Amino acid sequence: MRLAYYVRLLWVSIRTSLITAMQYRADFLIQGAMSLLWTGLAIFPLLVLYGDRGTVAGWSFGHALVVMGLFTIMRGVLEGAINPSLLAVVERIRTGSFDYTLLKPADAQFLVSTTRFDPWHVTDVLAGLGIIVYAFAELGRAPGPGELTTALLLVTAAIAVMYSLWILIIASAFWVIRMDNLVFLLGAIFDAARWPIHVFRGTWRFVFTFIIPLALMTSFPAMALLGTLSLRTAIASLGGSAVFFLLARSVWTLAIRSYTSASS
Repeated sequence: MRLAYYVRLLWVSIRTSLITAMQYRADFLIQGAMSLLWTGLAIFPLLVLYGDRGTVAGWSFGHALVVMGLFTIMRGVLEGAINPSLLAVVERIRTGSFDYTLLKPADAQFLVSTTRFDPWHVTDVLAGLGIIVYAFAELGRAPGPGELTTALLLVTAAIAVMYSLWILIIASAFWVIRMDNLVFLLGAIFDAARWPIHVFRGTWRFVFTFIIPLALMTSFPAMALLGTLSLRTAIASLGGSAVFFLLARSVWTLAIRSYTSASS
């Protein structure tokens, strides 16, 4: 029953966001077109990089396109489902209007995570899927059932990690006044996920694998689709995503307990 209650709340939020978006249909279409334009521009550096070489860090153009496709999907999820709700939380904590969230008969983290969605970002997800399909057409093959299953599990884990990172930053706003700029900084760092993890060397590869796990967000799911990811890495990635999610939940719970209303 409790699960059904939260499913209904989620559906109400999605439906409200859809109705709001469709009230401004021209804007909906323009934003969708701009999303496709930015996707095309994002591919341009790959075209330049692979213009006179066959592989980069062991990745061919087709393989790198799979990473780009997954990056586009993850960007759509971030901008369409995570940022619209969470970016408003910092201001609500600062002004004290977060009190009203705590008074509602539902989990506060769920409420702040599902307040609003930007439906037009579904074009990013569709564009990303299109890039992946084109990439495998270039490679002349299709991923097998096992590769698809592993990739889907890793994409789910990647979304959980991305969401957890944003929750950790938002939760820190309960102790530090200005944290919204850090959200934008993390968004800028996320842009590095468009490149295969093997492009980075030394310290940067370590950071983007274990501290800010960009590799889990795009490169590992791409490698799973391509059949080059080891079972050990896949299992470690799934376990790591679960740890990240539990850590974010624990920090959020601690933050709620220490919250003192700015309006009191």
